Amino acid sequence: MSIFPKISLRPEVENYLKEGFVNKEIVMALGKQEAERKFETLLKHLSHPPSFTTVRVNTHLASVQHVKNLLFDELQKQFNGLSVPILQHPDLQDVLLIPVIGPRKNIKKQQCEAIVGAQCGNAVLRGAHVYAPGIVSASKFMKAGDVISVYSDIKGKCKKGAREFDGTKVFLGNGISELSRKEIFNGLPELKGMGIRMTEPVYLSPSFDNVLPRYLFLQNLPSALVTHVLNPQPGEKILDLCAAPGGKTTHIAALMHDQGEVIALDKIFSKVEKIKQNALLLGLNSIRAFCFDGTKAVKLDMLEDTEGEPPFLPESFDRILLDAPCSGMGQRPNMACTWSLKELASYQPLQRKLFTAAVQLLKPEGVLVYSTCTITLAENEEQVAWALTKFPCLQLQPQEPQIGGEGMRGAGLSCEQLKQLQRFDPSAVPLPDTDMDSLREARREDMLRLANKDSIGFFIAKFVKCKST
Repeated sequence: MSIFPKISLRPEVENYLKEGFVNKEIVMALGKQEAERKFETLLKHLSHPPSFTTVRVNTHLASVQHVKNLLFDELQKQFNGLSVPILQHPDLQDVLLIPVIGPRKNIKKQQCEAIVGAQCGNAVLRGAHVYAPGIVSASKFMKAGDVISVYSDIKGKCKKGAREFDGTKVFLGNGISELSRKEIFNGLPELKGMGIRMTEPVYLSPSFDNVLPRYLFLQNLPSALVTHVLNPQPGEKILDLCAAPGGKTTHIAALMHDQGEVIALDKIFSKVEKIKQNALLLGLNSIRAFCFDGTKAVKLDMLEDTEGEPPFLPESFDRILLDAPCSGMGQRPNMACTWSLKELASYQPLQRKLFTAAVQLLKPEGVLVYSTCTITLAENEEQVAWALTKFPCLQLQPQEPQIGGEGMRGAGLSCEQLKQLQRFDPSAVPLPDTDMDSLREARREDMLRLANKDSIGFFIAKFVKCKST
């Protein structure tokens, strides 16, 4: 059930998205009324969290069953003895699914309040506690140890340090303050520790802050699926063109049994360092990460040898993952997006530059997987249609496993082509109302179906290169 308002967007952005979801092809297939209903449902569902928390097991260091047992013990501690089931995904054997309990409607709101920023609020709805930098405002009498109600300032209108706030705010649950108001807003260098320990969140999800860090990687279900679709093999040379923070990079290395070469690129130095840290933590030695702009990754001067560092010679890689920078409009929960239409539209040209580099770097008969965590037609199906026209050497391929729905109409792709894509649509199923009683009664196959359908918005396309460019 929907308990939060629909995602707040600028009017021009909402109209732009609506044009994509109520396009001529969709209206012809569904009718205008049904297309509009689905779009409104999508906007509502984006502000709510997916119904499962997904973690990927680092199979390089431990078996899935061993990690599942460790995780069960951890959840028993976090949930005070509640036995929440942990499901192993039947098609993605290294993925574990934990149902989210909620929305919980009988939480008593407290007189003492704290307001957090929208990003912090989104994290709370997925199991995080509140860290001090995320707190924007707190009641004037708040002390450490107080039970307080936590709200999200979804429109960003609350002033830092305010004693009260009467603007638009969304209730996230109750917690215990670890700090007093004075400690949080004392004007000294910003605190970095925990500010509020959530004890009664509206949506109960496990916290993975430093939980089994060598064995688990917190990852949305479609993000874990992407690497299986790429299907890396031991001994291959693989490029992750936009790799930060390294979830898919480390997954590639693990699926290759750490045998071969995985090159990870990102143009932000701190993010590259994070990839290196994750590789080290997870015990993976086949990964080499470089701070480099993926649009410039093709070596144009054939004479000079860079000894395995970017830029690379054309046709150097067996498989390439382009998990492209995107508008991120599929992320959940997301109660407000302040982006302008210009910002939203800026990603398509960048994605095409990266895609062009990827095609040049791919060997003949090599595999290219393109993915985004957004819902827009322009960044997904339109990019596929453009790529198939621009690069006659590319052929769209069926994907395995096929967990998401087919592609969306509107870009001129054939029905057969749409079936070869995977689009995860957050409006595909009604928002669930999950409590412990319903979990005890639920059938495993129904829970797995819900996990597959009620995820973040995501898109995957798989290509093979037929001949040399």
